[in-house]
Amino acid sequence: MKPTDDLHHSVFARGLCARIHDAVELRRQYRLMSFCRGHAQAIARHGLAALLPPQVELIHGPGCPECLLPASQVDRIIDLAHGQGVTLCVSDAMLRVPGAVHANVLEARTAGADIVVLDTPGDALALARAQPQREVVYLATGFEAAMLATADALMQARALACPNFTVLGSHMLTPAAMRHLAADDAIGEHAQLNGFLAPSHVSRVIGVAPYRSISRDFVKPVVIAGPQTIDVLQAVLMLVTQINECRADTENQYARAVTEAGDMHAQSLVDEVFEVRESFVWRGLGRVPYSALALRPTFAQWDAERRYALPWAESASAASAHTHTLTLAA
Repeated sequence: MKPTDDLHHSVFARGLCARIHDAVELRRQYRLMSFCRGHAQAIARHGLAALLPPQVELIHGPGCPECLLPASQVDRIIDLAHGQGVTLCVSDAMLRVPGAVHANVLEARTAGADIVVLDTPGDALALARAQPQREVVYLATGFEAAMLATADALMQARALACPNFTVLGSHMLTPAAMRHLAADDAIGEHAQLNGFLAPSHVSRVIGVAPYRSISRDFVKPVVIAGPQTIDVLQAVLMLVTQINECRADTENQYARAVTEAGDMHAQSLVDEVFEVRESFVWRGLGRVPYSALALRPTFAQWDAERRYALPWAESASAASAHTHTLTLAA
């Protein structure tokens, strides 16, 4: 993809690209993984790869949180919408995620499953209150930046004693996935990944601190990057500099919005509603320890996993049947 004109003609962007070209060492590879869907979109939209030297490789992964649900989990939510007398509320991003038995949510809806596309859990709660005869289940997907809205909706449901609203919790934790990938990787010149671009919106919630142990334990530099393409370029330069200097630190390019501790209010509210699962299966990664959230027992009345006896935490055999190994470019 060719760079877009606005980026190509930006003096600041050209200057950063020139500095990256000057900084790279010709015999070294810089394999950098971005975790943010916004970063991936900015990289693709502006043809960023074409502006960087060939030694710098930007790897996208693991993917959007909806796409990371295993195929068997997609089948379960479709079965729930078909056979349990519930209205399933999902985000638009969930519609085309494939199942193992069922094609996807969109085809299931076309075939008659009671599925509604809503933007937020608050919208699903409003639907449940407006139509108390319906059992409304909201599929809560997303990384840390999406958790606050779900926690807030659950707090409202409890305050309103809304009996026909439940949440199926599938929120995933970014640092756990980073640790999982880094733990399976080599160190130094044989590594498949030389550094991480940490996500912007997630980091506004969790802060800088959770990434520091990843840098330390796995000798992988991490740079939190802002959402703009200029931010990504600057973060790439920071990673290239660290790799050249054989450092593995956590740095914060997005300091204008991300603090060391993050959003303490949001963290406190999420912690009141959710607890960390012992493990969760990610499509493409398999079973990842301590990588997703479940509703606390105090919210059992609004927990679809409990109400409908859903086997949301898969067995090891089920996990192996519906996941594959994430292939990183060499």
